[in-house]
Amino acid sequence: MVAKKALLGAAVVLLLWAFCSAAAAGGEKRFASRFRPLVTKESRTRVVETESGTITAVDVRDGCAGAYHLQFITLEPSSLFLPVLLHSDMVFYVHTGRGRVSYLQEDYKHGTQSIDVKHGDVYRLEQGSVFYVESNPSPTREKLRIHAVFNAMNIENTAEPFFGAYSNICDLVRGFDEQVLEMGFGVSKEVIQGIISAERPPSIVPYSQNETEKPSWKEGIIEALLGVRGPRDLPNKKKTKTFNFFSGKPDVENCYGWSTAVTNKGLKALKGSNLGAFMVNLTTGAMMGPHWNPKATEIAIVIHGHGMVQVVCPSNPSGQSNKSCECKNTAFRVKEGDVFIVPRFHPMTQISFNNDSFVFVGFSTNVGQNHPQFLAGKRSALQVINKEILAMSFNAPNSTLVEELLASQRESIILSCTSCAEDLAKRTESEEAREREEEEARKRKEEEARKREEEEARKREEEEARRREEEEARKREEEEARRREEEAARRREEEEEAKRREEEEAKRREEEEARRREEEEAARRREEEEEEARGREEGQSEREREGEEEPRRRRREEEEGGGGEAPWEEGGEGEVVRRSKVAAKKLYKG
Repeated sequence: MVAKKALLGAAVVLLLWAFCSAAAAGGEKRFASRFRPLVTKESRTRVVETESGTITAVDVRDGCAGAYHLQFITLEPSSLFLPVLLHSDMVFYVHTGRGRVSYLQEDYKHGTQSIDVKHGDVYRLEQGSVFYVESNPSPTREKLRIHAVFNAMNIENTAEPFFGAYSNICDLVRGFDEQVLEMGFGVSKEVIQGIISAERPPSIVPYSQNETEKPSWKEGIIEALLGVRGPRDLPNKKKTKTFNFFSGKPDVENCYGWSTAVTNKGLKALKGSNLGAFMVNLTTGAMMGPHWNPKATEIAIVIHGHGMVQVVCPSNPSGQSNKSCECKNTAFRVKEGDVFIVPRFHPMTQISFNNDSFVFVGFSTNVGQNHPQFLAGKRSALQVINKEILAMSFNAPNSTLVEELLASQRESIILSCTSCAEDLAKRTESEEAREREEEEARKRKEEEARKREEEEARKREEEEARRREEEEARKREEEEARRREEEAARRREEEEEAKRREEEEAKRREEEEARRREEEEAARRREEEEEEARGREEGQSEREREGEEEPRRRRREEEEGGGGEAPWEEGGEGEVVRRSKVAAKKLYKG
């Protein structure tokens, strides 16, 4: 059973790292492709905001392939930044306040380590580490402010996307099935449900340092989750050393200011990292001499005052532009909280105003292999080049001008530059005003051109609409004419059809009338024939009756003693009656 739990515990650890990638995928950062040398404080994105602290962030590029994520973490006194798992190396600078950073590295060789940090400290935490931050109580309510940079490009695989700076440990644990957590941690279901059902805490919470030494079953779960030994087997928390910009002698210092840079030689924690840190403090009316970094990009944060920064674009002898690296000569004013970026090979200078000092802290890449090259001063890289060749490079009439150019400045690195910032600011403002005017003029021209195009397009549309209307009118007229022709043809057909029907009807009536007359004539002839036949039959019958009656009448007359009246004519009275009836019928039919 113990072996089974051990195997499940190992499986949980492996699944945790897989889940870490999946959980962080939703926080993948998408960096703008356009290079911006200046990112103002107002441009920061607010990531966390609670009563115990805030986190703001900016994403920057170096104009080529480099991309970096900066976070500005602020903790109120007696607050805790909850444990997170780092996805990238983190180099940080403590701007104000005091606190403690506790971390557990990926190999777990040294158990939980902690460093007490204060204003000016620099330190690095490796990717894969789990860390949390505690701020000390402060009677003056001084906040713990940390400026941190994360390399958003994977050094080993530059094609791998940036999945955010870190993941919350709480989210990683709660992502697993309850039964997996029960078996993996070897605890009861009630304990796991208590962990999972609790409300998700904010990233920064109130915290009393009196609780740090108390043993806690929650601490045991976190340590078991990360694969380290139990609380009794852990080695004592080890204190490590940071680098502090204010505790040692600066690399460069004179009456115009000082500058210090830290690499893995000055801070063991930076070993294996491509990031370093630097700080520059310019007094009033001073300048960091024009210089460039052959292998490092500088990302600087203004922590005091304000100043001017000028960056020169390296030229391309071929005259062809490199679309992958944006470049433009620029000068701009910076203030406290602003971030400015200078890519490698870009000559630059930073200048303070006459009324205040100018202090900035920053992070640079490839610091172990980078050696800044200065253009002016005693340490100028131009000093080692043959003067005649250098004169030819400047197309100067002779080498004397170049010798005077290089021999005049006796100082090196940090130089006096009274009113330079003011003059540069005026020229920059004038140039910006001119550029704005040119931009406005360009926009006006574009607007006028757009209006002309719109007017021409409108006219074309109107002409097209007119042509369409004329075409539609022509089609309507043709359609109307066709419709009239069809209507006339239809009427002609109807009239012809009506005439044909009338003719047929008249013909039918004539035929019917002729047939009726024929039938009537035939009927009349039949009736006449029948009447004649009946007349003949009646005459015959009458004659027969008269023939029979005559002997009887004669006998009666004879019997009565006298003769009767003689008939009027041949046939007697019966013949007269018959002929009268026939004449009456003819008269009636006629």
